[in-house]
Amino acid sequence: MGTQRSLQLSRLVLPASLLLLLFYGAGTAHCSLVHGNTRDRHSLLDFKEAITDDPTGALHSWNNSIHHCMWLGVDCSARHPGRVTVLNLQRLNLTGPITPSLGNLTFLRELCLDSNHLSGQLPPLNRLRKLEALLLGRNLLQGNILDALTALTNCSKLEWLSLSSNMLVGSIPRNIGSLSNLLYLSFSNNNLTGTIPPTFSNITHLEYVGLADNQLEGSIPEELGQLPNMSWVELNVNRLSGRVPATLFNLSNLQFLDLSVNMLSGALLSDDADIAGTLPALRWLSLGTNKLEGHIPESLGNASELEWVVLSSNYLTGQIPSGLGKLHKLRYLNLDKNKLEARKSANNLCGTMPSTIGALKNLENLHLGGNNFVGTIPYSIGNLAKLTSLNLSQNQFDGW
Repeated sequence: MGTQRSLQLSRLVLPASLLLLLFYGAGTAHCSLVHGNTRDRHSLLDFKEAITDDPTGALHSWNNSIHHCMWLGVDCSARHPGRVTVLNLQRLNLTGPITPSLGNLTFLRELCLDSNHLSGQLPPLNRLRKLEALLLGRNLLQGNILDALTALTNCSKLEWLSLSSNMLVGSIPRNIGSLSNLLYLSFSNNNLTGTIPPTFSNITHLEYVGLADNQLEGSIPEELGQLPNMSWVELNVNRLSGRVPATLFNLSNLQFLDLSVNMLSGALLSDDADIAGTLPALRWLSLGTNKLEGHIPESLGNASELEWVVLSSNYLTGQIPSGLGKLHKLRYLNLDKNKLEARKSANNLCGTMPSTIGALKNLENLHLGGNNFVGTIPYSIGNLAKLTSLNLSQNQFDGW
């Protein structure tokens, strides 16, 4: 199933000219039009006419001398001649609106217009009942996220939805859960407000959720940690508060967790938490710039897939677990300073630096500044041959 989904994603970026040549043949560019492809052709031409700038000339092939199924970015159905199934115009710097006429392409499975300069509001696309992928990220789309999702009513087969890096506002509606077949959802880098609705729990196949760089408030719903296939959670740079749900640390497929730059509080994890047991696939853990307390759990050193750990700018206390030296894939470790306690510039991590840090042979960045470390800097740091950035300032090492 996973392989099939990967192949579906690859179709979003790979050209389909070979398939089209096999189906239509070199000598059938002027084949007669039937009702279905007449409608689809007119819908595409309506979109082209609304484009005000096409700096690469991508739509020059969209003319009457070529069958529309041979136009750049267009794929058609093999079983239903002339019916458009894919429109892929990514990264072409097109300027203009997304016209309502695209909502007439009722056989469309993939609509990929990301990384352009498309503006205005998302038109009604609720007739696209076959739509599986809608990628509109990195554009200039405006309007309320509620209206955008209302435009997708009836798109129940949708698996890939990206509206990231636009100018959308408003709150994520509770009916987001009606898109129950989603695998990938990204609304990052907009101006969204309000809370994260618990109805995400209805999207039981969800693997990726990106809501970073917005103005979301409230707590992280426990329900996010109840989605068994979740591998990527990106909620950083918001105004989220409360505790980190314990359920997030039970997602056995989780590889990426970024909750940094929020207002999360409470204990980082219980001292007896078994991170390696519950998060065996975790590669990226970023919880920096919050108000988290407590110790760094010893079990973190058993999460053998970890490559990136950021726990800086919190209220952490205690010592660095010696077990971190077992994280042989670790490339970045940041436990740096914060505006905490009496010194107003440090975490409360203390004690000596464990010599086991010298065993992190792939470490490229080590930031432990602004803490209460004492004693000598271990000679084993000299073993970190790949180290390019080191910050041990504002500590109490001997001789400093």
